[in-house]
Amino acid sequence: MPARRKFEFTGSQGAPLAALLETPDQEPIATALFAHCFTCGKDIAAASRISRALVKRGYAVMRFDFTGLGNSDGDFSNTNFSSNVQDLVAAADHLRADGLAPSLLIGHSLGGTAVLTAAHDIPECKGIVTIGSPADARHVSAQFSCDIDTIEREGEAQVNLAGRQFTIRKQFLDDINQTSEAHIARLKAALLIMHSPIDATVNIAEAERIYKAARHPKSFISLDNTDHLLTKAADSEYVADMIAAWALRQVRVSADNLAPARPKVSKGEVSISERNRKFMLDIHTDDHQWIADEPSSLGGNNAGPDPYEHLLASVGACTAMSLRMYAGRKQWPLDNAEVVLRHSRDHVKDCEDCDEKPMQIDVIDRDITLHGELDDGQRQRLMAIADRCPVHRTLTGNLSIRTREVPA
Repeated sequence: MPARRKFEFTGSQGAPLAALLETPDQEPIATALFAHCFTCGKDIAAASRISRALVKRGYAVMRFDFTGLGNSDGDFSNTNFSSNVQDLVAAADHLRADGLAPSLLIGHSLGGTAVLTAAHDIPECKGIVTIGSPADARHVSAQFSCDIDTIEREGEAQVNLAGRQFTIRKQFLDDINQTSEAHIARLKAALLIMHSPIDATVNIAEAERIYKAARHPKSFISLDNTDHLLTKAADSEYVADMIAAWALRQVRVSADNLAPARPKVSKGEVSISERNRKFMLDIHTDDHQWIADEPSSLGGNNAGPDPYEHLLASVGACTAMSLRMYAGRKQWPLDNAEVVLRHSRDHVKDCEDCDEKPMQIDVIDRDITLHGELDDGQRQRLMAIADRCPVHRTLTGNLSIRTREVPA
């Protein structure tokens, strides 16, 4: 089962900061450090949901409350953007001392702006993810714009942020006004920018600023129909899915997780090699590469389809292609062929010695939906063609698998 460990570490102002480290039940693919949004906390729904989803996908994730927020000690009024960055670096130092130096930095809203800066002081960082983040910290002043004159004149003011009162001092304004996006061009890590086009708190134009300032490798994913705080659980799951898939190409923590050099594979061959001495495998053909794995419940990292899912995909893909080829040749109005497959094992009935040796057979259930203005005769013929797809015939015919050992 995944593990959760609460602990404290010393922040930039010497105060103990409350942290949570969640780890998968196997050696993690990588360690991620998550930075929450401005005046939020490590337990905000988006942070906890994304973290748990990444742990489920094989990543270790640490999140913590910045100084003066959540369960962390310290005075928020004495903090600023620079101290948040220093808290992140201190968190990375703590992870490094535990042998889990973060190679992935993830930041939500202003937390994303902070990880873009902190990355320069975390040498293990290989990938950075921003979620609804501004390009620089000056953007946050829009949340208390009506109080800026008071802060400038009197040195501080009580401001209302998301229904809570916070003291903002002039030193905070001075600090954020010194920030810009210029440093983003000097990042030495891959960058993934995620932003919603309907974000009412941080306009998507900020994502454009980050993207233009960064050098390659950089990627952008639009979070359609998503609010700034990712209040819908499905949105957090989607974000975690995208981060996990993207990070597999960017983040590595040990030689066990490094993808091997691409092997020479002839046309018609498939080459499979171990990725992490567990269940994660690299699969290569002459033109393509992907990952196979077992689910977490069986000791894998769930980084790719398992063997039976590959088998079902092979049968399903061959079925759909055969239907398309036949309908095309006949010029029939087949708009789409959907194929859904399931694998199970059924007890064999009416067999000899079943009382003494109960037997089972493997069964693949295949559901086909044919879309289009097809008549009954065309539909019947296409269903017959489905049983004649090459992979189907291979599996149900006289199949022999010949195995030999090849010297290393």
